[in-house]
Amino acid sequence: MKQKSLIAWFAPAILVTLCVTCTGANPLGSKFPGSMLPGDKPLGSNSPTLTPVSADALASVDIGTNLERIAEIERTGAYFPGLALAESELREKDGDYAGAAVAVYKELSWAYGNGAVTREQVDEGLQNALAVLESLALTPVSRSAGVLAIRGCMAFAREDWETAEELFSQLRLSEEPDSFLRWMLLVCSLERESAAAVQDDEGRALRSAYGAIRARYMLFPEYWYRAARAYSRGQTARSDGQLNMAPVYAEQCINSGPQGPFAQDCRIILGIHLGLSKGKDDRVTLHSDLRTKAEIESVIQASVSMNDPKKLKELFPLMALPDNPYTLYALGAMQALCSVPEFRAFFAEGALKADGRLGERLNYISRS
Repeated sequence: MKQKSLIAWFAPAILVTLCVTCTGANPLGSKFPGSMLPGDKPLGSNSPTLTPVSADALASVDIGTNLERIAEIERTGAYFPGLALAESELREKDGDYAGAAVAVYKELSWAYGNGAVTREQVDEGLQNALAVLESLALTPVSRSAGVLAIRGCMAFAREDWETAEELFSQLRLSEEPDSFLRWMLLVCSLERESAAAVQDDEGRALRSAYGAIRARYMLFPEYWYRAARAYSRGQTARSDGQLNMAPVYAEQCINSGPQGPFAQDCRIILGIHLGLSKGKDDRVTLHSDLRTKAEIESVIQASVSMNDPKKLKELFPLMALPDNPYTLYALGAMQALCSVPEFRAFFAEGALKADGRLGERLNYISRS
């Protein structure tokens, strides 16, 4: 009797979510925000158009070649939903149950980071995988490695960095320098780094190693989030004349997964860096209204393409914030629209209805 494939161990609801997103049949009518589907190119990228590996192609070459192909697709910034599931199946066929488990967790991490599945669904999938793996007729070595990998992923998901690092370090895998397992180990080290150690040589070397694997994770929100946390630990705005990288990583995290679970924390990092607030009490009222330049441009492009000035109301909370680079960027972009009568009338009408900073700025725009 044929044993279940590793990817079938996960909750059916999760696989349905991943599959409809991968095929473009998402009932919400959207892809993973910030992720790439076959034929897409990253904005501003000159990378070649890549297509997913077909079943026939997978069967025509050896497993190692296919795993290398998947890695190169990821490194070009062309990740698409379902790619890590294909990797998992290949690794399982090769008897690498630890690698297969890590690959499925990678798929779920991409989906979670983009808001396509919940943390509860991720936890459920890992629990199911562990239960089935322990019951399969495998060699003790294969079962032990697979269980170790799943338990490590469980610890990582609940942010138990010490346990995750200990479990992952026991895996004897031949890994690429930028593999997902290497990324998780780097995250464990980053998260365990104390505030006092942020600026020492070991801390700088760790962040350098983290930055060196960036190409493979350009569209992965959690990659940017963990770096933003590491750079912001123990400090707010830098006062020593050096560039603070925390807001740079935070903005990239928001751009790659604006609807995901990490975006709000990164808006907090941006807000603190900009001096919009200094404590936790103002986080929701101020930081949640911040929008990055990419988000601002997306709203304006949608408004212009639909000839619908009302779409710009999405940016009104941002326009009501104290002076900051993002509000001023939105102000300038809206000013450029005043040459269109419908938009000028919209701003003038908004200025009459709004008060405070928003009213003043809309009035300024309408009179430009």
